[in-house]
Amino acid sequence: MSHKRVFITGAAGFIGFHLAQRMLKDGWEVMGFDGLTPYYDPKLKEARLSILQAQERFLFEEGMLEDEGVLTRLIAEFRPDVIVHLAAQAGVRYSIDAPRSYVTSNLIGTHEILEAARACPPKHLMMTSTSSVYGANTEMPYGETDRAVHPKSFYAATKIANEAMAHSYAHLFAIPTTMFRFFTVYGPWGRPDMAPFKFTKAILNGEAIDVYNHGDMQRDFTYVEDLVEGILRLSATIPGTEPVGPMDSLSPVAPFRTVNIGNGSPVQLGAFIEAIEAATGRTAERNLMPMQPGDVHATWADARLIEALVGALPRTDIRDGVKSFVDWYRGWNDR
Repeated sequence: MSHKRVFITGAAGFIGFHLAQRMLKDGWEVMGFDGLTPYYDPKLKEARLSILQAQERFLFEEGMLEDEGVLTRLIAEFRPDVIVHLAAQAGVRYSIDAPRSYVTSNLIGTHEILEAARACPPKHLMMTSTSSVYGANTEMPYGETDRAVHPKSFYAATKIANEAMAHSYAHLFAIPTTMFRFFTVYGPWGRPDMAPFKFTKAILNGEAIDVYNHGDMQRDFTYVEDLVEGILRLSATIPGTEPVGPMDSLSPVAPFRTVNIGNGSPVQLGAFIEAIEAATGRTAERNLMPMQPGDVHATWADARLIEALVGALPRTDIRDGVKSFVDWYRGWNDR
């Protein structure tokens, strides 16, 4: 990119923090935006943010996505080359209990970022989606051209809507847009509501862990630094008019595509727990539970499209990635 300036929503979040760190290291000027909401302990978000604010070329604005006109004003003032929209109300299970927060953040908030991009078009608009959009699909690995019309959670439904909303803006206003679908991201500074954090905390405290579907689950666990590498490479891969192959999700009517970012190999939940046991030196007491509403049995990313676009991404071994998380967690827990 000739001008390395990026606007990141959700910059104090798990993925946003890692992406901002990497882009600052690579010489980008970064403006972060985050609401620092209490969905999980704000102290974790504040700690991430303090690390970013100690660095040059990082600017920050606190605010809510859904506040009308705020993002349009900030983006018009900052004039980024790339916008990366990561902020959202996350969590499959929480969407059952608090669906309105998903409407506010994921639908109204995303509309605000699209309006901001319409008013001050970036060279590339990048927005987060999720593997949850594949919903009730049973054919795996999941490919970007597979239908995503049967969501199993309201969270997934809002993300399908985000993809449709972004496509319409890409078509109407010629905004080059890439939606990336994440697959079970984990690593240091991860969210407390995710399995790696919950399992590690319980195991170190000598408490039982809840293992859903009696452990018969698979996830395409993706180490956060591998994911960030994919986002960074994709930032310079602007959707055009020529597909790279039959697996390309490039729209026939807009500069728009969806891209999976996953490790490309599912891991049994039991193997993931064993990796935590090895890293902690403790044995987990498993509380076997039925499948939760809205959850899926397995996820597995087809990685052919992203590899065709940006080359093969690093794939951190699950044991190495889990050890990095556990080492970070011990340090965080000792504070």
